[in-house]
Amino acid sequence: ETSPHLPAPENVEVYSYNLQSLLRWSPVAVENGSVLYTAQYKSGSYKEWSGMGCAQTPQPQCGVPPELGRRWTLWFRVRAELGNLSSAWVLTPAFVPEANTTLGPPRVNRVSASPHSLLVSISPPFPPEHGDSLQYLVSYWENTTSPARKKLSVVETLFQIGNLKESTVYCFSIQVQLKIISGHLLGEERAPECHRTALS
Repeated sequence: ETSPHLPAPENVEVYSYNLQSLLRWSPVAVENGSVLYTAQYKSGSYKEWSGMGCAQTPQPQCGVPPELGRRWTLWFRVRAELGNLSSAWVLTPAFVPEANTTLGPPRVNRVSASPHSLLVSISPPFPPEHGDSLQYLVSYWENTTSPARKKLSVVETLFQIGNLKESTVYCFSIQVQLKIISGHLLGEERAPECHRTALS
């Protein structure tokens, strides 16, 4: 039975980073006994709620199953349970993984310096799916007091920053851009790293 005495979970939200999503909420405090939680989801076209592997869990969180498509519109709900008492369900707003995730910065694997260029090898922040359209936006500058930033857009994970001066320190920063149905999703910018070009 739904109980007015058992408070519903608060601060229910979907946290999503690099397309890995987690439903989480604040724990419900009761005088005695330990509260369990049940979480469910439904997708845009269905009326029924489905389990997501979190029925009567003591954890105040539940991983969103990866098989739920990136472009699906999803809703989630969670309630608290204590013995045979249940709280009211708390619903989340609509969530679309691809549009509502935060993309982290790409990983820089290695940088090889020659006199007039830097060869940079990177990895995307998440394992791309077939058909993903990814671009890397590179910003680079000479490490001086008032540097002029230059921009570069590449699709390869191995690319060159060219036309540089020899034996000079250059810094660069990168972010990823994913093409999605509604336009583009821009990822977080990587903290700048600096390298000196070689002497010819």
